[in-house]
Amino acid sequence: MRRLRACLGAAAAVGLAAAGTTALVAGNASGATTALSNRWYAAAPYLMPLDNDPPDPAAIMDATGLKAFQLAFVLAPDGGGCSPTWGGTAPVSSDTAVHSVVDTIRAKGGDVSVSIGGYGGTKLGQVCSDAAATAAAYQQVITKYGLHAIDFDLEEPEYENTAAIRNEIGAAKILQQNNPGLYVSVTTAGTADGTGWFGKQMLLEAKSQAFTPNNFSIMPFDGGFNGAAAQTGALTNFNSVLRSTFGWDQATAYAHEGFSGMNGRSDTGEYFSQADFQTVLDYATSHNMDRFTFWSLNRDRQCTPADNGGRTSGTCSSVAQNSWDFAKYAVKFAGATPPTSPPTPTPTPTPTPPGTSCKPAWSATTVYTNGNEVSYDKHNWKAKWWTQNEVPGAAEWGPWQDEGAC
Repeated sequence: MRRLRACLGAAAAVGLAAAGTTALVAGNASGATTALSNRWYAAAPYLMPLDNDPPDPAAIMDATGLKAFQLAFVLAPDGGGCSPTWGGTAPVSSDTAVHSVVDTIRAKGGDVSVSIGGYGGTKLGQVCSDAAATAAAYQQVITKYGLHAIDFDLEEPEYENTAAIRNEIGAAKILQQNNPGLYVSVTTAGTADGTGWFGKQMLLEAKSQAFTPNNFSIMPFDGGFNGAAAQTGALTNFNSVLRSTFGWDQATAYAHEGFSGMNGRSDTGEYFSQADFQTVLDYATSHNMDRFTFWSLNRDRQCTPADNGGRTSGTCSSVAQNSWDFAKYAVKFAGATPPTSPPTPTPTPTPTPPGTSCKPAWSATTVYTNGNEVSYDKHNWKAKWWTQNEVPGAAEWGPWQDEGAC
C-alpha cells in the first residue's frame, strides 16, 4: 500500500534544532488550526488522500462527528533522495492536492496528523544519512502543513534494518524536542505475544535513546488473529512487553499503548466486524489506553457484488456495513457521540456502478511502472511500483492495487 542518496546533513538539522519552535509557529501561520485535544489525534483513522479512491473527508465529518484524520503515507522519493514525498511520487514541497484536503478538514473545525512509513516502498530512515537528516526531512512536512501530530509507522521491511530504525527513532526524538506539544505515535506490527522480535528491537532502540512517544501502537491483524478476543489478548501481552522494556507499571504502560486495527477483511483473510471493534474499544477505554485507530477510511464502506467478502480491497471493507460505520468507533474513543444512523444493512451488496470499463488486459511480458493500469479477472488494477510477470492479486502485498470490478 505504500514506497538513494544522502540528503540534508546534520548541520541543516542542527539549524532546525535551534529554530524548531519557530518552524512550528511558521507552519501555524500558514494555515493550521488551533490544535485539537490529543485524544482526537489518538483517534484519527488513516486516510490515503491521493490513492484508493479517496472519500470526501467533509462528508465523513458530517456523517460521524469525526474531527481528526491520519493522512498516509510520507516516503522517500521512488527515484532516490532524502526529501519527503506522498507515496514516493508526489513531493511534499510542491504539493497542493493534499494541502487542499487539509484545508477542507480544518475549515470544518478538524485537523490532521501525517503518517510516515507504512508497508512497502522506501522510507526516509533507510536512505537519509543519519537521524538529524531524517528529522530535517520530516520537519519539512510539519512546517508545510502546520502539524500538531505525526505518526511513525515502522514495519516491514524497514524495521528489519537496524540503522534505519535508529534513524527513525532518533528523528522522532528530535522532532518531539523541536516542536513543543507535538503528538507523536509509533505504530508497528502486532503478534499474539504483543509484537514480534523486530518490534521488540525497536522498543529497545527507543529505550537506548531515552525516547518516549505519546504511545507505541500495535496492529493486531495479518498475523493469524481471529476477531476481538485475539486482539485484546495481544494488547494485554503488549502491555507486558512495554512494562518489561521500560520498567513501567501496568497503568503507565497502558497510558502509552495504542491499538491500530483493520476494518473488515484483512490482507490475510481475517475478518473484523463492527462488534469486534466495539469489544476492542471497550478494552481500550477500560484500560485507559492512549490510542484507538484503524486502517482505513478509504475502506470504510461496503463493497460491490464482485468484491464483497471475496477479496481484500483498498476501497471497501468486504463486510456488510453502512458507510463510515467503523469511523464512529474512533469518534467514541475521542469522547464524542456520533450522530444516529440507520441500522447496519443485511449483506446485500450495492450494485456495481454502470459504465465501469476494463483497462487493457494484463500481460506477463509487459513491464509496468507506478500508475499503469490493467484489467485482470474482471477487475481493474493499478501498479504501485515497477513490476513484470507478477499476477494482479496473487500476493497480499504485491505490486498491484485493486481498483474494483469492471
